[in-house]
Order: sequence, then C-alpha cells, then structure tokens
Amino acid sequence: MLYLPSEFPLDPEICYLNHAAVSPWPRRTAEAVQRFAFENLTRGAQGYLEWMKVEHRLRERLAWLINAPSPDDIALVKNTSEGLSFVASGIEWNPGDRIVGIADDFPSNRVVWESLGDRGVAFDSVGINAAADPEQALIDRIQSETRLMAVSSVHFATGLRLDLARLSRACRDQGVLLCVDAIQSLGAMRFDLNEVPADFVSADGHKWMLAPEGLGLLYVNPAIRDSLKLHEFGWAMRERPGDYGTGSWMPAPNARRFECGSPNMLGIHALDASLSLLQEMGFEAIEKLLRANIEKLREQLAKIPGIRFVTPADPAHSAGILSFQVDGRDSTALYRQLMARDVICANRGGHVRFSPHFHTREETLTAAVAHLRDILSE
Repeated sequence: MLYLPSEFPLDPEICYLNHAAVSPWPRRTAEAVQRFAFENLTRGAQGYLEWMKVEHRLRERLAWLINAPSPDDIALVKNTSEGLSFVASGIEWNPGDRIVGIADDFPSNRVVWESLGDRGVAFDSVGINAAADPEQALIDRIQSETRLMAVSSVHFATGLRLDLARLSRACRDQGVLLCVDAIQSLGAMRFDLNEVPADFVSADGHKWMLAPEGLGLLYVNPAIRDSLKLHEFGWAMRERPGDYGTGSWMPAPNARRFECGSPNMLGIHALDASLSLLQEMGFEAIEKLLRANIEKLREQLAKIPGIRFVTPADPAHSAGILSFQVDGRDSTALYRQLMARDVICANRGGHVRFSPHFHTREETLTAAVAHLRDILSE
C-alpha cells in the first residue's frame, strides 16, 4: 500500500504502539477537520445540507463496518459507554434476571451491568483469561434466568479474542440476548452481523477506526429495537425532527431514536474520513498487514530472555493487541521507562501492552524492541 506513509506521517522519533488506547489520525482525517473548521470560520453553517449528506454517508460506512442491514440501523453515540447504557437502561428487567459477563472486563462493560443490582439483576462474572476454553466458560454460566450475555470482542488487557460466532449460536439456542463491546476489534478485524447476529453492538472510533474521541456507533437488532425503553429525549430523536411545532410526536422508527439532540458534526466529518481509508484498504488487507505486524513483534520479543506473553499465539484468539510481562521486572516500571523513550504503549492488567495497526512500519517494531532490550540491560 504505497500511500500509507503519506497517510501516516508520524514523528520518526516515536514508536507508536498504542492503537488499543487512542490512535493517531490519518492525514485525510486531519485535513477533513481543517476543511470543516475553515468552512465554519468563513461561511458558518451555510453548507449544513451538505453536512447532512456526510452524516448519511457515515451511517452507510458504519453499516458496512459491521454488515448491518441498513444505515438506518446505526445510531451515532458519544462513546461505547453511552451505547451500552442505552441497552442496560432500556431493557425491561425483572427481579431475578441474570447477566453473564467477563470478570475483569473493561469497566464500561462491567459497571453498566453491575449498576442494575438495585433492580434485582445479578451480574455473573466469568474469569475467561485463565480458562482453557474461554467461550465454553461463558456458555456454562448461562442459567434459566439469564437474559443477556455481555462480552468484549477482544479483551482490553490480555488481547484475548473471543469466538463471537460460537457465543452467538449458544445465546440464540438458549434465548439469551448478546451484547458486544466491539471497540477493540472494529477497524482491526472484520465483523459481520450475518456471522455474529448480535443483538447489540457498541464501539467508538478513536481506537482501531483511527478517528477522534467522542463519536461511535450503537447497533440494536431491529426486531427488538422498539422494545428498548427510551431515557433520553429531544428534538432529534422524533419521527419528524424538522417539525419544531407543538403537538404529538413519536420516536423515530429507526436507530435515530437513540440520538436526542444535535449531532457531533465535527466528529462526523472526521470519522467519515477515517472510515473511507478502511474501506479503500478492505479488511482482507487490513487483517493481513496487522497480523504480519503482530507476528513480527512477537518473534522479536520472544528472543528476549524471561519474556512471557499474555496474549494467545493462536490467530483465532488474538487481534491487534500483544501483551507481555518480563520475569523479575515490574510491568508498571517497564511501561514508564518505555514511555520515557517515546515508545507509546500502555500498562493494562499488570502487563505491558503493545498495539500496532496495519500501517505501523517494521522499523517502528524493531526500534521498540531495541528500546526494551536497552531498558532490561541497564
């Protein structure tokens, strides 16, 4: 992909391996934001009708991202947490209902379900990272009272990738709703609702989708969308948002019912630009390049004495995260030393976490490993 260096002119002095936290933007995204800002500076909102076309195109791109039936099935939300909160607060729970989830999942995908405890809903947490069969461990926790399974597509700390198709089959067989926090896979790996017929999917764009913070998607299965009780109201979520008069109103029949007010139009222009790059690349190429980078990184790190990988080696159970520890070394201290050398990474769950993307240069991987070697030899 010859144009990738021009799309990602990252400072050569840094080793950016932190896409699982916040990604750098492609050049086209920065330029889209600049153009939008200049238009606002010089012409205000004169072009708002054109902006609405960009908004519609973004919904089309997001529908493509998860292979949703229609752009009308995509709600634009502020972040993953907001999307999950719409689900948790919208379902009509009964005392005694149970939710199966991951014990040490990211707080957004635990707190939202644990908050239902005062309504008599139990959160059954499963330790999947130490399980020989993570999917079966989740499936085995389903009981007759289980209403929903809430999982992350990829574990934020260990990089464990779940077989969502297997989980969705088990949930369908037992009449359990499936909610997927997909922030650690959308933009890195292909997601297909035909293969994984999840009832809810939520993610925001600042990680693998290469966009700014503050805008993401919520998908709700159209067959059950109307059953979610709404808790946010405003002009935009109505069936006729352009009707500003008084009188009766109805919620929008599509996913816009979850968007109560004015859109994040700046974020819309940015996320639309970032997704245009992913569409041009295609997920066959994205996955191939990202997989190659993970394999190169693992191969180089494996030569360091005492290193222990936390992320599974099996490609079926890994994605863009590679987490590790070094025997006898404190991971928090290693993380701080790496950051001091401009190796941009993360410290999650007691591990150092590297997360390259498809555009990451091999020279960046090699330099990051060299910095780690130097730190360990000091």
